[in-house]
Amino acid sequence: MLVIGYQGLELLDVACLTSCLDLANRLGARPAYRIRLATMSGGPVSCDSGLEVHAQLALTQVQGAVDTLVVSGGLGHETAAADSALLNQVRRLARSSRRVASVCTGATVLAAAGLLNGRRVTTHWRYADELAARFPAVRVDARPIFIQDERIWTSGGVTSALDLALAFVEADHGAERARWVALGLVTYLQRPGNQAQMSMFIEARRPSDDVVRRVLDHVVAHPESDLSTTGLAAVAGVSERHLTRLTVEHLGQTPARMVRHARLEAAATALITTDRAVASIARSTGFHSAESLRQAFNAWFGISPSHYRKLNQR
Repeated sequence: MLVIGYQGLELLDVACLTSCLDLANRLGARPAYRIRLATMSGGPVSCDSGLEVHAQLALTQVQGAVDTLVVSGGLGHETAAADSALLNQVRRLARSSRRVASVCTGATVLAAAGLLNGRRVTTHWRYADELAARFPAVRVDARPIFIQDERIWTSGGVTSALDLALAFVEADHGAERARWVALGLVTYLQRPGNQAQMSMFIEARRPSDDVVRRVLDHVVAHPESDLSTTGLAAVAGVSERHLTRLTVEHLGQTPARMVRHARLEAAATALITTDRAVASIARSTGFHSAESLRQAFNAWFGISPSHYRKLNQR
């Protein structure tokens, strides 16, 4: 694996990858991963935090096929994406790589190199709109933790690099090896790639509208209650039409979709933090039956509730 760094990289973007794959090696992954960090000059680069990381070689020194090429993210991604010499090296190395990936805002560099055109990709949720506006040929989806589009892999913000690395281990060496690596790292086995980066429970950008905030708080606190648009409009003291207009404007979704999202998150949290039966979780989160929850889970996450629980067992 070759990781591309630049001035202003995020140390966690690199460390999540390298520590995970190093542990895979120590747990018997064969062929073993050979991990190298390269920069344009071959010299050290400063991280966002101010720490300095020393590269092992210059990009121009990398010759021959690369198994996995990864571009790190970091606050320096815009400057890196404007460096024509760096982009030329990224294109050259990508041509001979079996797998090309980015972590967090590293997607900006891959997009600037023209490697993401026509592909569905993700990046840190805070930078997704900017990436989509700058590169209209790229299909940006800010929701998933990581996305694989054929040989191109992109991951969301910062620690999603760990999910990406575990996905690499599973693809290369099987699910059991990935599980042992996750246990060694004391982390979840592997969150599904299409799990949301940002949760309604921790969303940093609270809606500015008082009505929407009140309704959202009610939904999150009472997922098992009557959350029909009619019921929510009564809670908010507005008409159904006005509530729908407000939620679309401030949340980008209708009341019904917002409710489904919140209920699924509540169910997902219960699945990995309790040992309650799926049917019990379904009832307490407004799905009424295990089958209803299963259908909703498959539609949203692409897997069943029981499989989701199994993946996230420590």
